[in-house]
Amino acid sequence: MRQIRRAAAFCFAALTLLVGAPAPSEEPAPIEILVLKEHGVGSPSLAQPYVDRFMGLTAKANGWSAAKGQYSGSRGAAEAFIKDRSPHYAILSLAAFLALRVPYHMEVVGRVASKLAGGEQYFIVSKTASDLAGCKGHKLASDHFTDVRFVERVVARREFGLADFQLVKNQRPLQSLRQVLSGETDCALLDDAQLEELKHLEGSQAVKVVWTSAKLPPMAVVAFPAAPPAEKKKFREQLVSVCEGDGSSVCAEVGIHALAPASGSDYADVVSAYGK
Repeated sequence: MRQIRRAAAFCFAALTLLVGAPAPSEEPAPIEILVLKEHGVGSPSLAQPYVDRFMGLTAKANGWSAAKGQYSGSRGAAEAFIKDRSPHYAILSLAAFLALRVPYHMEVVGRVASKLAGGEQYFIVSKTASDLAGCKGHKLASDHFTDVRFVERVVARREFGLADFQLVKNQRPLQSLRQVLSGETDCALLDDAQLEELKHLEGSQAVKVVWTSAKLPPMAVVAFPAAPPAEKKKFREQLVSVCEGDGSSVCAEVGIHALAPASGSDYADVVSAYGK
């Protein structure tokens, strides 16, 4: 339950990004915003009420006639929402951004990093191996195997391929940790948020990090073609002020440590690594 509450709190905080331009004199259609957080703890149904309530507050504060937010934990559901609703903005896990940016003509306008969101660094851990070579040929557990290109090109930077291991594919974020602790698997590929959870599990002292990735950019805030230029410009400019004043306590509460305007150049390295 602790992880579910924290995941829902992150979604709530992420939507504090939605600072837009004043509504024109004619009542506009609802502004649609997508939040796609992959590998999170908890279900979209648990997070969505936080999204709904905060979207109402955001619309009132910004003079919008209406605003709708949609939280998703999977790319399939996110793509269906994009096609059906033509949203103006999205907050995306890095792997999802890299995979969807070209098909949906996404433009980077900001970045939001949270210690709870994870995905800014990856690790291979083990109780038995002393280095990466000691994991190769053995069982490697993870819930990050759904995007092979992302793991091999962006996370591993070709230091290893998934074919080097016996893969144990999981769905739940903490399942891989528990399998390493129990001896069910030899090694596990985790992100920084999952590694942080390790210290809370019994027997964690026996698990060591045997490989560490380079630091990666945080979750991307993007605009879709549906966002008008003036609204998009204002949106980007105001991101830096979100965690100031009344928003500071919310950011601190959920561990947000970076929130700022951004551009495509901030993600150029990982875009190049991922490829088209």
